[in-house]
Amino acid sequence: MTAEYQVHGAVAVITLNNPPVNGLGLVTRTAAVRGIEQALADPAVKAIVITGAGKAFSGGADIKEFNSPKALAEPSLHTLIATAENASKPVVAAIHTVCMGGGLELSLGCHYRVAMPGAQIALPEVKLGLLPGAGGTQRLPRVLGLEMALNMIVSGTPVASDKLAGTALFDAVFAADADLVSEAVAFATGIADVRPLPKVRDRQVDYPNHEAFLQFTRNTVKAMSGPFPAPLECVETVAASVTKKFDDGMKFERERFLHLIQTTESKALRHAFFAERIASKVPDVPADTPVRSIRQAAVIGAGTMGGGITMNFLNAGIPVIMLETRQEALDKGVATIRKNYEATLKKGKLTQDKLEQRMGLLTTTLAYEDIAQADIVVEAVFEEIGVKEAVFRELDRVMKPGAILASNTSTLDLNRIASFTGRPQDVIGLHFFSPANVMKLLEIVRGAQTGKDVLATALALAKKLKKTGVVSGVCDGFIGNRMIEQYSRQAGFLLDEGALPEQVDQALEKFGFAMGPFRMGDLAGNDIGWAIRKRRAVESPQIQYSRSADLLCEMGRFGQKTGAGWYDYQAGDRKAYPNAQVNAMIVQHSADIGVARRQISDREIVERLVYAMVNEAALILEEGIALRASDIDMVYLTGYGFPLFRGGPMFYADTVGLPNVLSAMAQFARGYQGDAWQAAPLLLKLAAEGKGFNS
Repeated sequence: MTAEYQVHGAVAVITLNNPPVNGLGLVTRTAAVRGIEQALADPAVKAIVITGAGKAFSGGADIKEFNSPKALAEPSLHTLIATAENASKPVVAAIHTVCMGGGLELSLGCHYRVAMPGAQIALPEVKLGLLPGAGGTQRLPRVLGLEMALNMIVSGTPVASDKLAGTALFDAVFAADADLVSEAVAFATGIADVRPLPKVRDRQVDYPNHEAFLQFTRNTVKAMSGPFPAPLECVETVAASVTKKFDDGMKFERERFLHLIQTTESKALRHAFFAERIASKVPDVPADTPVRSIRQAAVIGAGTMGGGITMNFLNAGIPVIMLETRQEALDKGVATIRKNYEATLKKGKLTQDKLEQRMGLLTTTLAYEDIAQADIVVEAVFEEIGVKEAVFRELDRVMKPGAILASNTSTLDLNRIASFTGRPQDVIGLHFFSPANVMKLLEIVRGAQTGKDVLATALALAKKLKKTGVVSGVCDGFIGNRMIEQYSRQAGFLLDEGALPEQVDQALEKFGFAMGPFRMGDLAGNDIGWAIRKRRAVESPQIQYSRSADLLCEMGRFGQKTGAGWYDYQAGDRKAYPNAQVNAMIVQHSADIGVARRQISDREIVERLVYAMVNEAALILEEGIALRASDIDMVYLTGYGFPLFRGGPMFYADTVGLPNVLSAMAQFARGYQGDAWQAAPLLLKLAAEGKGFNS
């Protein structure tokens, strides 16, 4: 049942019931239309109330039907709204908790709206690269005014119902302790005989000198929306509520909605929306898998990563014991955490009380015995297997039974780390990304013997820490760093052939990356990559790299932390300044290895770096390291600065067309270090079948 029908005196109450947010799917729309028709046919019913069961009035479209024919099947959302609006008896929307998207558009089609305080009111379609497509751009300005409606629609940001009390959106906002249905029935009874029935569509949008305001808004939104077309389209459709008759405005809204739904940018945003939701679903770990309680955490290491990881737990209200080998390191780590919180305080995003509350959850120690009772311990020590072994042998010795032992390793063999303990079922990888207190991605590495309850706990913990958890199998570099290695290799080869760091970075940043590979290396620390290459030179000597990055490290240029990397940096300034000495070293290195430097186009730079990642990702999928192509996209969208409007590397490859990707790769294979371009079997197979990674 997706809409319940009851009669309270002379009022019919239709309750939308499609958990979790009463999405307006086909079955729900059908039941709601039938409910209205039943009420209209009953002479004893004088008025109708529409409300929502559970924790929402309605969150709008049913995401289970998104992009399917059901979304447009009759009765459509337009038909449901028209049924309410054209009803011969008053229809009252009784709003609580969540009223968003199509849910708000439905309420705007009702004759009256009453609400509980604190209900989240929004038209968030712009966040999916769309605009409200069921009258939202035409009706909301008629009840809130042009400026307020425009701000809500262009931003997609929710506003609490009590902040909108006094506007024509609501006829009443009840007290917090009121019973919504009882109050709504009483309200409906009171207006049952009022005629004519008020319709939002009949109201006018009155804004003096609206042309100047709309032009100012266009200029502002255009400057802020970057590559996304939806915000500016929202401005134009809302403008139609002032400049066109209602029906013409509705027609224009429909045209622009249908245009946006076909744009690559909207498809990318919708892909990311669903990818984030499916990432937490693991086929062999049912949703009802028991999870372990996490009431106390411990973090090994008080450096940059350890401090950032600690802040995640503190932010979630979980007490942390931070362990180090030296008191000075502990003191420095605690001071850095406090400094980070104070910076947030200065920005007005944190109160002094909250700051002290979070710092109060932090304790420190130099002794492993003091963390023995923690429910989870996250190791964040130097990325070297011998160091990890020493830590995990100690953890195995002291930690209580059932404690989760997590490693923040970014590349090392988690199964080997687990073998240093007598409880491999309790060991998992929790790979946070730097800065750990800011970056959304949490790569959850599942070892061969990791318990299903441990994996389920890690996924639940990711949500509690407000991270996007993506599960990876065990391999060198897991998903993200295994792919970024191929990206970085190509960046190095481009230097050998004729490019300089600034050109490569600018090409990738113009493509949409947050930063190019050389600025990223300087931020992360070039010595980290150097250590990995030294290890790989022993383990996989057949893999070729440009020597330029090693030569840079031999110059002592490790990046921002030393004030000098591929670029120069000044105190208090993260801007990258090209260095003539570094560029001269690159040019000399080309001469030393006998490579004639050439002009390289930005297009070649982008294709080589991105397609190298895509090809490696195809191997990762084939090997089962990643569960699905969309998981790989989430890793790159939330952890590596891949441009959101391009949807992630796999979605982007699908957009370009896999045959076109292979054609470019075949061309690169004929050039310098062409052996790096052996196409993954899965990539060849999908291209031959005319499919994409996300087919």
